[in-house]
Amino acid sequence: MTVEELVQQAEAALLAAGVHFGHGTTNAWDEAAWLVLWRLGLPLDALDAVAKQDVAPVQAERVQALVAERIHTRKPAAYLTGEAWLQGVPFFVDERVIVPRSLIAEPLAEGHIDVWLTEDTKHVLDLCTGSGSLAVLAALAWPDVTVDATDVSADALAVAARNVQRHGLADRITLLQGDGLAAVAGRSYDLILCNPPYVNQQAMAELPPEYRAEPALALDGNVHGGEDGMDFIRGLLAQAPAHLTNDAVLVLEIGHERPHFEAAFPRLDVVWLSTSAGDEQVLLVTAEALRAEATKTPETP
Repeated sequence: MTVEELVQQAEAALLAAGVHFGHGTTNAWDEAAWLVLWRLGLPLDALDAVAKQDVAPVQAERVQALVAERIHTRKPAAYLTGEAWLQGVPFFVDERVIVPRSLIAEPLAEGHIDVWLTEDTKHVLDLCTGSGSLAVLAALAWPDVTVDATDVSADALAVAARNVQRHGLADRITLLQGDGLAAVAGRSYDLILCNPPYVNQQAMAELPPEYRAEPALALDGNVHGGEDGMDFIRGLLAQAPAHLTNDAVLVLEIGHERPHFEAAFPRLDVVWLSTSAGDEQVLLVTAEALRAEATKTPETP
């Protein structure tokens, strides 16, 4: 059996099992190629070069066992391989963190956030850092900044520490534990990046098993008893002005929750950033707009 035939076999098995994609791949072929190449110890971008290469029966059996584990457990492939990629950068992952996939990485890497920054932008906060992926990407994108990366989960920060060390950024990224902005009391930032828990109650109940394999703490936006997924975000936007410098901006991911976001913050002036998933999943809001929002009364237009 060749490498290509193994990928075809794995693709068919994944499709027949009805597994869900979205943790680094979007279709059965890409997921099959990832699992096959990883198990064979081949570069993940080498399929064309090795497609006709023969695979020994014992190696084929190991690949088939991995595909079967993916199907049986419904765990994201990244948990089985211990690695995920975001904007071409590799990150260690396990079940202590959600698989890195934040859409904030796109405008960050493409420079669309840069136009909102100034020469005085020196201090960045990655709130709800999880694996540390956005903190690492920010440090790589802006060599002159320092980054604080926070999470309420000590387990998540242990994973983030591995990624900070992996990319040689321990001198520029500081990991801090705490609930939301309480982790950075007294500190101010020129830029805050945040991919928070924002999934609404109904959507949480309907998540596929692959998402249920991830820490609910990082997904569920209803931890304070709400239903619209905005529990964490309400506190964040109320407290953020005290942690933003005058010309600062906050970049926030809300996924498919724009209707709930706009219902919760109907008068907040925000800018929607373009991503591969559309123009309604990542927003930017200035410190000025947040402070103006804080001064409005219910009757203020």
